[in-house]
Parts: sequence; structure tokens; C-alpha cells
Amino acid sequence: MRAATEYRVTDPTTNRVVRRIETAGDEQVDDAVIRADVAYRTWRRRPIEERATFLAAVAAEYRADRERLAAIITREMGKTTAEALGEVDLVADIYDYYAQNGPAFAADRRLDTARGEAVVRSVPIGVLLGIMPWNYPYYQVARFAAPNLVLGNTIVLKHAPSCPESAAAIAELFDRVGLPTGTYENVYASEAQVARIIEAPAVQGVSLTGSERAGRAVGELAGRAMKKFVLELGGSDPFIVLADADLDAAAAAAVAGRMSNAGQACTASKRFIVLDEVYDAFVNRFARRVQELRIGDPTDPEVAFGPLSSEAAAAMVIEQVADALMQGATALTGGRRIDREGAFIEPTILTDVPPAARAYREEIFGPVAVVYRVATVDEAIHLANDTPFGLGSVVFGADPALIAEVADRLDVGMVSINGPSQTQADLPFGGVKASGVGRELGEYGMAEFVNRKLIRTHTGV
Repeated sequence: MRAATEYRVTDPTTNRVVRRIETAGDEQVDDAVIRADVAYRTWRRRPIEERATFLAAVAAEYRADRERLAAIITREMGKTTAEALGEVDLVADIYDYYAQNGPAFAADRRLDTARGEAVVRSVPIGVLLGIMPWNYPYYQVARFAAPNLVLGNTIVLKHAPSCPESAAAIAELFDRVGLPTGTYENVYASEAQVARIIEAPAVQGVSLTGSERAGRAVGELAGRAMKKFVLELGGSDPFIVLADADLDAAAAAAVAGRMSNAGQACTASKRFIVLDEVYDAFVNRFARRVQELRIGDPTDPEVAFGPLSSEAAAAMVIEQVADALMQGATALTGGRRIDREGAFIEPTILTDVPPAARAYREEIFGPVAVVYRVATVDEAIHLANDTPFGLGSVVFGADPALIAEVADRLDVGMVSINGPSQTQADLPFGGVKASGVGRELGEYGMAEFVNRKLIRTHTGV
């Protein structure tokens, strides 16, 4: 790891480094943890309604500064301007949601107990470490920071090495609304320093959004240190098209669910499992829509998606596609790099992918859809569950009873019916199996890094 040049902005439309930021030294990292610990002692004592007013102010700042904030992440990772603005708006909604609902979520809950009186009080646990990825630079931070700040925890945030400018923008925004010093600490830490932070006595929990490999490493560190952890990892989400589905709606949702953000989303639909009766009709519709997508400059409003986040990301996707083709798969569309400067890839649909191919088991983090033909609903469910991941899923169909059965039998954390997977501030987010541990957003987002303290009063003799 390059200690001096790890954090850098590389414009993926040109693959040129436009800014470098020096990685923090151990003393800087230790100081950030100390400041967060000192801040926690007073932040936790403020009334939760007062903490909520800070979040409301944060939401207002995101809305007021949305164009500048959007431009930063477009340059850092190639997100289209429209998607970047949408991300900023979603982040504002998340902070508003917890500003409005956080106090009620944390309110005392009286228990109907056999003897005496009892109440469960939700109290914060201390300093938390957040380790965030590059694909949604503001959103990933917000869904971790918002519920925990309103609860009374304080945060040390290590962002992705390719997102130093958005990381700084988030910290500056908190400063603008007057968040007390140390309540949110941005650190340009190295991977080696992550262990140092987790082991710090003041740190009580860690939340990571990233790869399965990173999740296993952080989970092991946190477990050894007896610290609570939440892991939101990869996904290979199934998109099941039943025989009675509205195929035009399914094809439109398939494009939206797979190709948005250049396919770089954990909950993007990646495996399309289609009943034999409608396979050809669906695939024709899907392929036609994919071929109509315009790829190019992410600031162009007519462009569907721009480059992948980096040259390394593009190379990985092309390797996975090439392996599938070598194993006997067919590329109905795309399958190649786009002949231009930058990390651009053609939107791709693969069929006939055999189990031996990497694309059958691995998550493809790019604009590549894998389509399977199945004969029965049971076969569709078996194939959908035949993955180490279990994050989200989509089911398209018309029979409510059948849809309910399919949804119930899927080994996932989330099911979307007759529409693409989408996130909302008030809906819980998370998976099972290798897709992670814990939940974020909604009321569940305040149920992870919290001490549910029992206070019992004995009455009578």
C-alpha cells in the first residue's frame, strides 16, 4: 500500500490522476479517535431532540449545495450528473428522516412484566468506525452516520481511497452546521490503521460496506476486539421473471436495475432467471433496450451511464466476461471495452453461462447481465438461491399467491415485487449469507449500535 499516494482522485473518463492526498499518520489517527471519544461524553448528554436539529440542518445543506456535491462524485467515480444529483437528494431525505423520527425510535419502551415495573431505554454505545466504499460516496455514509449521530454515538469515518474529495465535503458540511468538534471525524487512514482504530478502547463498533473479502477481515478484527459490527457486503441478486409477468415492464425494470450507476451497486439485479414460456420474448425486449443505451461523458444529460469507477474495475469486469465466453457463454450484447479514453465498457448481456464460469458464482460489479432459462418455478428458486450471496432480489409476475410463495422461498434480505430494487430512508437494508450482517435505514438503522438498557423497578414486598 502506498502510504503517501493512496488517497487520490482519478477521473475515470480519462484515467488521469487529478489530485493526491497524503494518508494520515498513526498520530493523526489516534488523535481523531481521542477527539471522537471526548465529544461523545457531551454529545450523548444532549437531548435527542437537539441532536435531531443538527441532522435537519445537514439535510438542508445537502439540498442547498446539491450541484457542487454532485459534481464532486461525478469526477471521482464517473456517476452521471443526474444520478449524482439523485444521490444527494436521497441523502438529504435520510438525514431528514432521522431528524424527524429518531427521537421516537429511541423513546423508552415500557415492558408488560409479571412483577414490578420495567422500561428499556435506548442509549448510545460510544465511538464508531465507519469504513465506506466508492460507489455511492454520500449515501453510504449517510445511512450509517444519520441514525448513529441522532442516537448519540460519535463517528470516525474512513472513506474509500478514491473518494477523498467527497469525504472532505461531508466533513466540511458537518462543520458548517456547527456539529461539535470530534462528533464526526474524517480520517484518511490506511488499511493497516483500520486494525489500530478497531482495537482502540474508545471504539465500540464498526460498520463496513464493501467486498466480502474486506467484510471477513473487518469482522475478524472486530470479533477479536469484542466490538459490535455491521457488514453490508456484495450481492448477486436474482431477478425472476414468471410466466405471467408484464414483459415490457420487466424489461424496463431489468435495464434500470442492472445498468444504473454503470452496474456498480450491491443490490443491482445481476442474474436474470426467466421461465421458458417467456424467455425469448423477455430477452428480446431486454436486449433491445440495452442496445439503445447511450454510453459516454457522464455530464451529458443524454448519457445512460459513463465509465466504471476505475481502470482496475473495468479490467476485472472484462476478465469475468472473457472467462464466461471462453467457457461457452454467449454475449447477446456488448462484451468488450469501448474504444475511447477512460474506463468504459459496453453494456453486456450474457446467456448460457455454465456453472464452471466465474460469472456464475462471482459478483460482477459492472454493466453485465447474466440471463438463465428455467423450466419451472422450483428451478427458478433453486437457481436464485444457488449463490453464496443473499442481499436483494426482484420478482415479476401477476399471480399474487405465486409471487408471495417465491418471495418467501428466496434466501435474501430484501425482495422487490414488480419493480427494481430501490432504497428508501424508511425501508430496512441488508442481507444474509455472504452479503453481510445487520441492517441499516428505517427504524432498524437505530437498532444496531445501541445499548438496550433494562431499567427495572421493584414494587411492593
